[in-house]
Amino acid sequence: MTEDISYRRKPLTPEQRQARDALRRIEAEKAMRDHEAAQKALYANKERLRAERIAREAAGAKG
Repeated sequence: MTEDISYRRKPLTPEQRQARDALRRIEAEKAMRDHEAAQKALYANKERLRAERIAREAAGAKG
C-alpha cells in the first residue's frame, strides 16, 4: 500500500514563520489583557458584594 502524501502541508518559508509567530504573539498578548481585565472586574464585583453583605449584616444586627 502506498502512502498518499497529498494531505501534508507545504513547509513554511522563514518569512511565513516570522509572520505566524508575530501574529501568535499578538493574539496571546491580547488574550492575556482580556483575561486580566476579566479578573479585575471579577475581584471588583466580589469586593462590592462583600461590602454590601457586611453593611446588610451590620444593619440587621443594629435593628
